[in-house]
Amino acid sequence: MPLTTLRNTRATALCGALLLGALLPSLALANASSEVEARNKQAVSDAFDRWAAGGNTFFRDILAPDVVWTIKGSGPSAGTHHGVDAFVGQAVQPFAVRLSEPVRPVSKQVWADGEHVIIQWDGAGMARDGQPYRNSYAWIFRMRDGKAYEVAAYLDLPAYDDVLQRIPDPA
Repeated sequence: MPLTTLRNTRATALCGALLLGALLPSLALANASSEVEARNKQAVSDAFDRWAAGGNTFFRDILAPDVVWTIKGSGPSAGTHHGVDAFVGQAVQPFAVRLSEPVRPVSKQVWADGEHVIIQWDGAGMARDGQPYRNSYAWIFRMRDGKAYEVAAYLDLPAYDDVLQRIPDPA
């Protein structure tokens, strides 16, 4: 074999090895990332399924204690809550006590992308005055260790605020 052919073969092999060495870590990261996505998506989907089946611990199950939950939009209910206790106390409980039947997910779609899980869901419940409550939601969870630590929530705020204004607090 001529010397130039041997050099070209070695150069090609070296380039191939370098390329493979450069690609392997990114392939491993992509695989690890898709495993995290799958676990996060499953954790959120399972929590929604438990809630739909009658569970009442959804927020404590899926939210990190230090969650930052932002209700997007304008109006009296829009804003940011720091911590699961603050969110439940300021946004969930005042609404829930005005219902005779709690809001339950009736349909959902869940997607995962990196550390984010996106949930589009429809919910239905019954207000204490007998009027049905229905709303559509889009929640974007930023996940860490199987818990949402940052949430952006989109919903029809006038329908939510109507229940808060129409139904007196029973306390």
